[in-house]
Amino acid sequence: MIDIRVSSLVKSFEIGSNVLDGLSFQVEAGERVGILGPNGCGKTTLFRILTGALDYDEGEVFIAPGKRIGLISQFPVYPAGWTAEDVLQHAFRHVDAIRARMEELTRQMETDSSPALLEEYGRLAADFERLGGYETEVAVNRVANGLHIGPDMRAQSFESLSGGEKTRLNLARLILEDTEILLLDEPTNHLDLHAVEWLEDYLLRFRGTVLIISHDRWFLDAAAQRCIEIADGKAEFYSGNYSFYLEEKRRRFEEKRKQYEKDQAKMEQLQRAAEQMHLWAFMGNDKLHKRAFSMEKRIEKLAQSEKPKEQKKLAIRFKERRFEGDEVLAADGLKKAYGGRVLFSDLSFLVEGKERIAVIGDNGSGKTTLVRLITGEESPDAGWLALGPAVRMACLPQLVRFDDDSRSAYDTMLWECRCSPQEARDRLAAFGFRGEDVFKTVSSLSGGEKSRLKLCMLMGGDINLLILDEPTNHLDIASREWMEDALSDYGETLLFVSHDRWFIEKFATRIWAFEDGRLTDYRGSYTEYSAWRQRQAAFAPRDAASGGTGKAAAAEKAAAPARRSPEKQLQRLEKEIGRLEEKLAALEEESGRFASDYQKLMELEEQKEALNGQLLELYERWEALSDG
Repeated sequence: MIDIRVSSLVKSFEIGSNVLDGLSFQVEAGERVGILGPNGCGKTTLFRILTGALDYDEGEVFIAPGKRIGLISQFPVYPAGWTAEDVLQHAFRHVDAIRARMEELTRQMETDSSPALLEEYGRLAADFERLGGYETEVAVNRVANGLHIGPDMRAQSFESLSGGEKTRLNLARLILEDTEILLLDEPTNHLDLHAVEWLEDYLLRFRGTVLIISHDRWFLDAAAQRCIEIADGKAEFYSGNYSFYLEEKRRRFEEKRKQYEKDQAKMEQLQRAAEQMHLWAFMGNDKLHKRAFSMEKRIEKLAQSEKPKEQKKLAIRFKERRFEGDEVLAADGLKKAYGGRVLFSDLSFLVEGKERIAVIGDNGSGKTTLVRLITGEESPDAGWLALGPAVRMACLPQLVRFDDDSRSAYDTMLWECRCSPQEARDRLAAFGFRGEDVFKTVSSLSGGEKSRLKLCMLMGGDINLLILDEPTNHLDIASREWMEDALSDYGETLLFVSHDRWFIEKFATRIWAFEDGRLTDYRGSYTEYSAWRQRQAAFAPRDAASGGTGKAAAAEKAAAPARRSPEKQLQRLEKEIGRLEEKLAALEEESGRFASDYQKLMELEEQKEALNGQLLELYERWEALSDG
């Protein structure tokens, strides 16, 4: 059954330029589809057309009759003065209209008992009960509690909420409306990792149809079953998640490139043959002219094929400063509080050269505060923090600022980096600023372009500690890939705050996770950290004091099957221990092959250290179960 069908859709905002130019696709009921494409390709325009908020010029849009469609927008708008409670109650506006009419009929029936009024009242009362009019408060409380929308938040004005709170509130409203088709426009913007993971879980259990616009590649991988890319106003189809899309797009590009090269070779061959036939025709065989003309027509057709274009990669390299010692950053007993609220206390760590550390945690947990302590923007309330003597640090903040936004990118490089005109041009070109782009004012640049320009400026220094605070926030996928290209060859210490799991997985070799004022320090990738966290939850002890509420309840629920069957738990532990021991043995063997490569040996030692730590925990659990 088809929920959405779009046929030959055309939409333009200026004459001669179509944002959507013959877009056609269909979505079956229950599908989860990722909508891909660069900023400005028409993704949000498409969503506004599907909801009826925007008209279109040509084509046809079909939404399955009776299906309720809801949009979570990047920029939700409600009437001025509305509270979060007003937004939740807005889900029952149809029920409220019925209630108001029933109250009006009740007043009329005090003086008029006509059958028509009684019949209308009876019909409305049946509709009111069918739509859950007597249980709206119960429904609101249930959904609000599930999404952690507490009484304090419900009393706040909508405008005063954070971006993540607005997203959760809009999702709650759509759930209460019993929406059957969800349109999600950048739903993970402003959300922390826990909220994004909750949303992923909800969508995987949601029985309706979902269309997702997102720059969060990990989220698209988890939530989307297939992808539709909007390119030049038309749709290209990919029958898998984002990872499948990447591989398939590369395969199609290579296929087009090979076909183009084949066409070019064929054109040269035909051109030589046509010239030879024209020559022979002049020597007395006029029929050969016709064959030559036929070949030239084929050449004209082949010449119409365009060379496939591939996005240029950044050809850059950071200047790096060599360490004269191993210690980059050290801290002991760090404490920081604001207005009586302690973000963290007794925080201690040691960072050595070439480590890549991802700092993760909920919004407000202290991640950016830690960055400010490291950069010296703020001072700790207790404890100490020190940089190594040979450390040269640079920081890319969340909000990128420049001394003067009215300057061009070129003038900004000259003024702030004190470099020569030729060096400024070369460095800007390496970061994708070419031609007239270098003369754009900084104020006119997009968020991704500003981040690129700032990185371009940082690249000129001898940096051996690079700190990034949410470097991919608000960037589209193309800009995130530019950012990753810029960092891929940076070989010194990298410390970054991020919610972008794709970015974290690509770069992190160590995870710092903030939770409830504590810092978990895990040596390994994000995937390994997530698996470790799941194992921790599975084996968490029963929280008898709380009766299994809150987080303890989740851990208890996950651990319940294992408690009911100790034998199965032992088997699972033994299997996991065996897997890690095999992995450790493989690393030992690899160490032997790289006995003369000091850097590689150090990397392998770090991996072995992390594995040994995990094995020790598993051995302790196995002994505890065996003794029991």
